[in-house]
Amino acid sequence: MAKRSLVAAISMALALSACAGSRDHKGFVLDPTLVDSIQAGVDNKESVTRTIGRPTYTSQWDPNDWYYVSRNTAQLAFRDPKVTEQTVLRVKFDAAGNVVSVEKTGKETIAQVDPSGDKTPTLGRKRSFFEELFGNIGTISQPGLPGASQQ
Repeated sequence: MAKRSLVAAISMALALSACAGSRDHKGFVLDPTLVDSIQAGVDNKESVTRTIGRPTYTSQWDPNDWYYVSRNTAQLAFRDPKVTEQTVLRVKFDAAGNVVSVEKTGKETIAQVDPSGDKTPTLGRKRSFFEELFGNIGTISQPGLPGASQQ
């Protein structure tokens, strides 16, 4: 009997430990002292790189915008992770490579995207399974279209 209760206690402990939460950090580790030391009109790309490192990414529209992204998340068991803290540091440079501005934003800039159902709306005619499967049988390809034979 004691053996059964020991096995049951161990099983219960393992089952409960599977529901434990986890915390995670992703991205750049921001040091507030170093970030506050970056000044517009004083620093340039080289000094920013020496002070806080290379950016997480640069803007695809303007290579003079550098972004440093830091995010902390918490997750319980198998649920989706929730953002507990986020910081996005944007360092903007002028054409000569000098710092123009330093901006910090938080998790208020996170966009929540909710899908609108199980299907993506599409334009055009709705076809049944069999129309999709057998719809091209007997069609004649036109010259110049992909898959058409060139004569």
